[in-house]
Amino acid sequence: MALPLAGNDLARSTSGRGSWASSTRRSFAASGSFREAWQTPPDVFSRSGQQREHDDEEELRWDAIERLPAYDRLRKCMLQQVLDDGQVVHGEIDVRKLKMEDKKQLMDNILKVVEEDNEKFLRSLRDRTDRVGIEIPKIEVRFEQLSVEGDVFIGSRALPTLFNVTINTIERVLGFIRLAQSKKRKLQILKDISGIIKPSRMTLLLGPPGAGKTTLLLGLADKLNDDLRMTVRETLDFSGRCLGVGTRYEMLAELARREKGSGINPDPEIDAFMKATALAGQETSVVTDYILKVRVMKLCTGEMLVGPAKALFMDEISTGLDSSTTFQIVKYMRQMVHIMDVTMLISLLQPAPETYDLFDDIILLSEGQIVYQGPRDDVLEFFEYMGFKCPDRKGVADFLQEVTSKKDQEQYWYRKEQPYQFVSVPDFVEAFKSFRIGDQLINELREPYDKSKAHPAALVTEKYGIPNWELFKACFAREWLLMKRNSFVYVFKTTQITIMSLIAMTVFLRTQMPVGTVEDGGKFFGALFFSLINVMFNGMAELAMTVFRLPVFYKQRDFLFYPPWAFALPIWVLRIPLSFLESGIWIILTYYTIGFAPAAGRQWT
Repeated sequence: MALPLAGNDLARSTSGRGSWASSTRRSFAASGSFREAWQTPPDVFSRSGQQREHDDEEELRWDAIERLPAYDRLRKCMLQQVLDDGQVVHGEIDVRKLKMEDKKQLMDNILKVVEEDNEKFLRSLRDRTDRVGIEIPKIEVRFEQLSVEGDVFIGSRALPTLFNVTINTIERVLGFIRLAQSKKRKLQILKDISGIIKPSRMTLLLGPPGAGKTTLLLGLADKLNDDLRMTVRETLDFSGRCLGVGTRYEMLAELARREKGSGINPDPEIDAFMKATALAGQETSVVTDYILKVRVMKLCTGEMLVGPAKALFMDEISTGLDSSTTFQIVKYMRQMVHIMDVTMLISLLQPAPETYDLFDDIILLSEGQIVYQGPRDDVLEFFEYMGFKCPDRKGVADFLQEVTSKKDQEQYWYRKEQPYQFVSVPDFVEAFKSFRIGDQLINELREPYDKSKAHPAALVTEKYGIPNWELFKACFAREWLLMKRNSFVYVFKTTQITIMSLIAMTVFLRTQMPVGTVEDGGKFFGALFFSLINVMFNGMAELAMTVFRLPVFYKQRDFLFYPPWAFALPIWVLRIPLSFLESGIWIILTYYTIGFAPAAGRQWT
């Protein structure tokens, strides 16, 4: 919503900068947040005079915003809107009160042609921070001698049949008391691997199925461990609300302070975007509009991008997508990594050549070991050093996944003067250590990381992105939205129990019960049992809905969106009144008509 700012206030705030033209007038938009607009009549000045007055207006408005207290200054900005008649109006707005159409208008102004404007937009964001010397937090990920092994059953015992589960459970119990030996075998998934994932460089994780890619990503993300759906927009808004804004607000406050000291006026749209994304607790976020605008439509990917994460590990994000969509997503990721200094590792099974070329570094994983880790431009040189060459018409990604396979390796041997001999994965690993890229990696790992150079805001210090009360409000709002969306279920349940209570009152109808009459006790026991069964099973309809939601809960809990209590408490708060309502309907319609005692303290005589 626009906040009115009187013309005389503007004039007072610009002492020493000239006077305000008396012919300037105010106009108020009928709706939206651009209500406070200042327009110059086109018939008063020439085009150059209009431009000068436009510039003077903008200077006056920025000066007025800069004179506000820091708290208000970080929540107000200027935006322009082009009307249907071609006029450009300027207005001061409060970013906390941006409506849905305002956010859409903002993103349309910033990204007119997504494919062309997204990189320019990200560079504008980065240029604003660089201009005043603010360093963007970076994260470098190192892993050394990482090994993962699992206990598995071999052969038919691995199948999840009822018989196998029963035998495995009995065997586990007997093995615990040392009466039987387990049939499980050790499977080495990752074997003593080391590496570095650097910020500002796109890293592609390649490898054939079973190489250990998912295990490596889970290990780096520290996730290894011993449909009632909302719309995409609502899911992203909820994710962004739970993940919080990280250090965006603190960085914006420092940025505004330095710009004010340097006399720099930022781009209005960039300023509005940064201020709108720095406020925590918003029910809807402009980041959601941005993610949808750039067409990052893979929901799990979008859920993490709306947050403030600086290190992202993504597994098979191309599953179910065509090559064109995958290319667009990876292209956006590349722009974000290069410009915003994000650390990113992405696993793709068979990327198209144009998608493969977007990456800076390659990690080739095979049989749980790293065969190559380094720049994409040098990977073919390493395999030529080993005697294997990628054919001209062969995709490099496909070549890399086949060259370590015993079945496909021989076709890439190009040293015809020498007899071919199979090169195993351990042989590749040892050879890479003597290759210049591998030797350089080993030397980097030998030098301990200097933690004093780390940005204090690079890593989070709190487990969850927002306070407990904000977590509860976010989960409560989502639960209320889901209840409204599934209102038919609750209306049906209420109608059902009303009809069943009418049936019960007619079956067990009894208008009076004399004191001391016990011959009809069986009837009352039957009525009580029937009441208990109806009230209890009336809630069974929600059981399937709750079970169906559990995978989403487990995923968001593991991503630290919220603790379990924040998920469960809103359900109790909203469902318990409904349970009382259903029970009340049953009691009101059946209690007295069946003939139960009208007073709780009534005694038999």
